Amino acid sequence: MFSKIVSIVSIVFFSLTSYGQSEGMALIKGGTYIPLYGTDSMPVKVDNFHIDKYPVTNAEYVKFLEENPKWKKSNVIALYADGNYLRHFTNDSKLKEGELLNAPMTNVSWFAAKKYCECLGKRLPTLDEWEYVGMADEKRADARSKDDYNKFILSWYEKPNSHNQEIGSTFKNYYGVYDMHGLVWEWTQDFNSVLISGESRKDVDGSSNLFCGGAAVGSSDLMNYAAFMRYAFRGSIKANYSIRTLGFRCAKSIK
Repeated sequence: MFSKIVSIVSIVFFSLTSYGQSEGMALIKGGTYIPLYGTDSMPVKVDNFHIDKYPVTNAEYVKFLEENPKWKKSNVIALYADGNYLRHFTNDSKLKEGELLNAPMTNVSWFAAKKYCECLGKRLPTLDEWEYVGMADEKRADARSKDDYNKFILSWYEKPNSHNQEIGSTFKNYYGVYDMHGLVWEWTQDFNSVLISGESRKDVDGSSNLFCGGAAVGSSDLMNYAAFMRYAFRGSIKANYSIRTLGFRCAKSIK
C-alpha cells in the first residue's frame, strides 16, 4: 500500500513539474516602494514571494501544450486568444525555422499565460511585484535613480527583435532574477489595473524634448519616462492579445 501511495505522489509531482523551470524560483523579500505612474504616490507594500528566475521559454510552453491540448492554436477559442496566438509556430507544436527553443515564449495571451502558471501551482506576478523586482540592477534592490540603468532600459525599448534571444542573455539582478529588462515585456496578473491620466501624459510629453539632440537628461526624467512606457503599454492591451514582444514568467505567494 505504501509503495502505491509513493507511486501516486510521484506521478502527481511529475505532472506538475514536467514543464516549468528546473532552475527554480528566486525568493523576494518584501518591503515597500513608491510606484511611478500608479494610482497614487503613496508607498505600496509588497509581501514576500517567489518569482521565476527566467521568463517562460518556447520549449516549456510546447510541453504545456502537449499536456493541455485545448490551448493549442487549433483549439483555443477567440475569447481567450486573438489571431496572433502562437504566430511563431508552424502548427500546434512546432516552432518556425529560426525560432529558438530557449527564447522567451511570446505571442501568448494573458489567459494562456495565467493558465500555464496555474497548472504549476503558481500565478502571474502582480504589477507591484513585477515593478518591485524590476527596480533592481546587479547590485542594488532599487537602482531607478541610476542614469546608466535607466538608459539601458530605454535603449532596449528602441531595440528590435530582442525577443528571439536565449533567456539569461541579460544581467542577473540583485535578487538573482534574469531578463526583467532586455528581452521581452511581460504579462502581470493585474496588468490593466493602472490607468495613465491625461495629466501624466502631458507631464511626460512636456519633457520629451530632453531626449533630443544633446539635451541634458536627469535621473528622474529617465526613470519616469521608462516607467511611463511600461504603464502606457499595459494600459493599451487586452487580455486576449498575443504580441510578439510580450512574454511572461510565474510567481508564487508564500503562505
